Amino acid sequence: MPLVQPLSPDTNPDVKKLAEFFNETLGFCPNSVLTMQIRPEIARSFINMNMAVMANHGRVTSALKRMIAWVSSNATGCRYCQAHAIRAAERYGAEQEQLDNIWEYKSHPSFSDAERAALDFSLAASVIPNAVDNEIKTELHKHWDEGEIVEMLGVISLFGYLNRWNDSMGTSIEEGAVESGNKYLGKHGWNKGKHI
Repeated sequence: MPLVQPLSPDTNPDVKKLAEFFNETLGFCPNSVLTMQIRPEIARSFINMNMAVMANHGRVTSALKRMIAWVSSNATGCRYCQAHAIRAAERYGAEQEQLDNIWEYKSHPSFSDAERAALDFSLAASVIPNAVDNEIKTELHKHWDEGEIVEMLGVISLFGYLNRWNDSMGTSIEEGAVESGNKYLGKHGWNKGKHI
């Protein structure tokens, strides 16, 4: 049972209009946003931040941003966000081999060295204590410019917020997210956990 029940998608017309962004990303409005709209200014700010962070500016593709989100969510253990991130990666064109082998990104040949550097950064920045060090920095700068690194850290930070929100809230997970979680993550033990 969630800590707080989500409101109906029709509760706030402004939030509802902004939340249409998620219909493209996930195919539905997430229950996390429907809970945030209990305080509409939080929901509005979150959606606008999400759109800014996930905007595609070039080489950090929409699919890679969602895989960065998955690594971050996996590091923190948020099953809700793991399923959402892998679903969004699929919807934004991540290669099938990468989706099937996201757990093995460090060694699987479907991931490039640049992608590995980005995903290692996500892992290091998501654990506590923070593990971003000179080795992570050096690898990042081999493959990415400063603007691209800022984009990546924007994703990691956004999902830091979402991981805490959804795990603390016990947000009920939507059927579409469960489907993607089972499809790509189930073989490694993913389940809904507290997000029933």
